[in-house]
Amino acid sequence: MLKEFRDFINRGNVIDLAVAVIIGGAFGAIVTSLVNDVIMPLVGIILGGVDFTALAITFGEAQILYGNFIQAIVNFLIVAFVIFMIVRTINKMKKPVEPAAPAAPPEDIVLLTEIRDLLKNRQQ
Repeated sequence: MLKEFRDFINRGNVIDLAVAVIIGGAFGAIVTSLVNDVIMPLVGIILGGVDFTALAITFGEAQILYGNFIQAIVNFLIVAFVIFMIVRTINKMKKPVEPAAPAAPPEDIVLLTEIRDLLKNRQQ
């Protein structure tokens, strides 16, 4: 069982996934800071100083914090846009793959083609 576990861990895709999760977590912290510290204050100024996280409806003892939901939607849209821009930039930086030149036909095919063309020309 330990050998199987070691083989599983040593697979390239498991290590790649672990790296992606760690980088994703660090990237998430950057995006969260961007949203909370830069974008949402600007949105609040545009909307007259509204703080989304403070928006709530109270029903008796219960509070529905719909402002947090709005904040989560804005966070998602910003994260999706940032990821879109990163992928778009990476795709533009990649060179388009040029199709490979067709391989030259083998010598016997070339010879047979020449013979065929000569026979055609003789008949005409």
